[in-house]
Amino acid sequence: MEISERLKRRFDRTTVLVVGLGKSGVASVEALSARGADVIATDEKPPAQLRDAVDRVERAGARFATPENLGDDLSGATLVVLSPGVPPSSPLARRVRATRIPLIGEVELASMLCEAPIIAVTGTKGKSTTAALIAHLMRACGKDVRLGGNIGDPLVGVVPSAPAHAWVVAELSSFQLETAVDLRPRISVLLNVAADHLDRYASIDEYAEAKFRIFANQGAGDAIVLDRDDARLAALEARFRARRCEAERLWYTLGPPSQGVAMALQGTAIVACAEGVPQTIADRTDVPLFGTHNARNAMAALLAAMRAGCEPESLRRALRTFAGLRHRLERVAEVDGVLYVDDSKATNPAAAAAALRSFEKPVVLIAGGREKGTDFAELGVAIRERAKSVIGIGEAARTIEGISGSMPFETASSMEEAVERAHALARSGEIVLLAPACASFDMFANAEERGERFARAVKLLAERAHA
Repeated sequence: MEISERLKRRFDRTTVLVVGLGKSGVASVEALSARGADVIATDEKPPAQLRDAVDRVERAGARFATPENLGDDLSGATLVVLSPGVPPSSPLARRVRATRIPLIGEVELASMLCEAPIIAVTGTKGKSTTAALIAHLMRACGKDVRLGGNIGDPLVGVVPSAPAHAWVVAELSSFQLETAVDLRPRISVLLNVAADHLDRYASIDEYAEAKFRIFANQGAGDAIVLDRDDARLAALEARFRARRCEAERLWYTLGPPSQGVAMALQGTAIVACAEGVPQTIADRTDVPLFGTHNARNAMAALLAAMRAGCEPESLRRALRTFAGLRHRLERVAEVDGVLYVDDSKATNPAAAAAALRSFEKPVVLIAGGREKGTDFAELGVAIRERAKSVIGIGEAARTIEGISGSMPFETASSMEEAVERAHALARSGEIVLLAPACASFDMFANAEERGERFARAVKLLAERAHA
């Protein structure tokens, strides 16, 4: 089924300015141009760094203008689409907001174009794994599903292919939710809130409010999936009652079944608690991922899939076949009895702490990178609980040393050196874990490149061991 004529005509005779030409910005340009809009694209980066993006924009029939040359294009725009990678504090973003032209983000644009119901997933950690798991479970149960947003392709490029009978699973970051206006997921999943991106937000409360926009427009017929064990989320129940929120709340917990909880643990069984009668859906051992936090992610995914119409008896089989995602507690290799694990996507201290606590065996931790204004205290506790030694990399190496207490600590100037040092420290039966707790941009293009460099270095170790 093609997207409706109503949506195809929505932007006829509309002049739209797209600010920011990353992946989502270019996808927004292409979607708008295909629907008849007159599109102008701009970006603060030097044009020489934007050559490929500008080529795609112009092939789509849009025009590129540098910020200083916007002039009449800015005053003549009837809508602005702000890409999530453009901070609200940037000079260009402030200039655009000062015009009072209606401003939305790429996710809001996608929701305007989407005819299928949306399952939106956010949280400080675990959102990629949970979004991918929801899509996997639903596909295994015979549902037509599209997956995008902060995972894979930009959401605005995914939704046009989704007919009304399908489902769209969207991983959404706080950056993407900042500019959401009328976004109304059929099911929202809010996994957790911990300090992150405090280089962009004034406080954790401001960051949390960006996350909470995921359910701002939900009402009767919708559902919100939340972790009862997260203190910031549990406190939302009072907010829901105060504003008479009619969306169904589906709470989950790693504790036993109790009133108001939709999913819980009964021994090792994951049970649904509909109408007060626990029904076993799966077992903790069916979750093919490391760590307690992934048991929580599995509960969230199971609840979302069940709310979307998946039958419980099919979900256990589907859960067992989930392969996990690259660079998220990914097994790389075992060398001389030491397991090497890549969690390069652990880009904040809370995620790195959760990764450390996934293992009972001694861990040699590789951590560091570019800080994001977050507090490392929780990671320091986890290091003292679970690590046997730490190797610091990047700009934050000394910060990591400072939270490690009396833990044996070394620094490395490259990922290859870090892996070599870890190899020398680890003993058979132990773990070498890359969980940086930081952004990657001081040493690598992105977290994926950081993880790939780790994996390549480990594979060289394995080749030497078997030579």
